[in-house]
Amino acid sequence: MKATQGTTYRMLGSRLNDVGLQLEELRRIGATGKKLNVPSDNPASIRPVLNTRKQISNVDRYLETMGKSLDTMQATDGHLNHVENIMQRAKEIMTNAINGSLNDADRTVLADELVQMRRELLDAGNGTVDGKHLFAGYREDTRPFIENPAYDPDLYDPNDSTTWPVFYQGDENATFLEITPGEMIQVDLTGNDLFFGTTNWDPDNPNSIEAGRYDLFAALTQAGEAIRDNDLAAMQQSMADLEGAAEQNRRLRSQLGNRANRVATAMDYQQGVQVDLKQILSRYEDADAIETFNAIVQQETAFQAALSVTSKVSQLSILDYL
Repeated sequence: MKATQGTTYRMLGSRLNDVGLQLEELRRIGATGKKLNVPSDNPASIRPVLNTRKQISNVDRYLETMGKSLDTMQATDGHLNHVENIMQRAKEIMTNAINGSLNDADRTVLADELVQMRRELLDAGNGTVDGKHLFAGYREDTRPFIENPAYDPDLYDPNDSTTWPVFYQGDENATFLEITPGEMIQVDLTGNDLFFGTTNWDPDNPNSIEAGRYDLFAALTQAGEAIRDNDLAAMQQSMADLEGAAEQNRRLRSQLGNRANRVATAMDYQQGVQVDLKQILSRYEDADAIETFNAIVQQETAFQAALSVTSKVSQLSILDYL
């Protein structure tokens, strides 16, 4: 049974179509660099590819949140450094007041400087990053520290926060960050802990300074009062309180620094995981450039050969057999 000329044309056309489609697919792979563009390209690879993409997405989320938290922790450390400088200067002033021979005017100058430093401390406590207060706990949109307009040094009671020179409007809730699955780490300091020396805070009831801890605002305020009154015993007590308050700041700053290092280490680890996952994904998705180029050249050669054969067959007629 002989093939008719029409059948021959259809076979050649079908072959040209197949070769053309294969060439188009290879060119698409060459242009995108991806050998897996649709599920039908390799159905067996779809599941591991989707799983790997999900893992990469999780790592990206970890890196984004840790990066933002690390930036905030570094900004917080800058404020804590300012607090350290304030407390250091306050101790220098108190040393001069205790050891120096000062008149009333000199003592007034030193006491006034301590008043200004308490305001600096208030500004540091109300520090913000991206419009969010650093030391307000969950109430980050609320200014955490305000001066007590009714403060009376004679009524001051360390067990009654309503008598303190500065009020706290934040809360006790620290922010925790998941740096690896199941591992949470605190990434901030609350104002009540850092500035008032109390880990618990009840906004509806009076609060107390914990034993062995300090209210930084009260320490500065009482230091100025002791200098104005020229009360040597009170000044010596204030010196001890200022040192204790400075040590409280240093201790919490050190803890925050250690946690910041842990976050940075976790970021390095997650970045390594990200690289590994992308390499796995690349094995499934990415095409070998050299292999793809060679395949395109071969397919183009086959396509040109098919065109050549088709053109020659199309020139045949019944006159060629006479």
